Amino acid sequence: MQVAETYGIIVKVETEYVAVQSKPNESEYFFAYRIQITNNSNYTVKLLSRKWHIADSTYDIREVEGEGVVGVQPVIEQGDSYTYVSGCQLQSGIGEMWGHYTLERPVLDDTIEVEIPKFNMIVPWLKN
Repeated sequence: MQVAETYGIIVKVETEYVAVQSKPNESEYFFAYRIQITNNSNYTVKLLSRKWHIADSTYDIREVEGEGVVGVQPVIEQGDSYTYVSGCQLQSGIGEMWGHYTLERPVLDDTIEVEIPKFNMIVPWLKN
């Protein structure tokens, strides 16, 4: 599990290789990731957007940006958590992702960027 904290917002990431959605003979490797965002700050926050950097061992690096996560822009009260599961397809069995969320703090009328920690995606047969 990878963990990062920014402005009292804790982001935890766990990954899993999904063999049933992968086709190694066609260079398609699917990974699921579970993210928990915990608000330990003094303010309610709303997740506005995300920006991902996705690196594949084929040296391909892509950026993905968009509103919210999995179709929603969750509001996370002080002391609460929001958890979601999503996925990523790679062209090789090794890659990594990292990025940030943009959160709004309505009471302060501002936005902050919260780190998503870098995490690895490795097919089980390549792990040592």
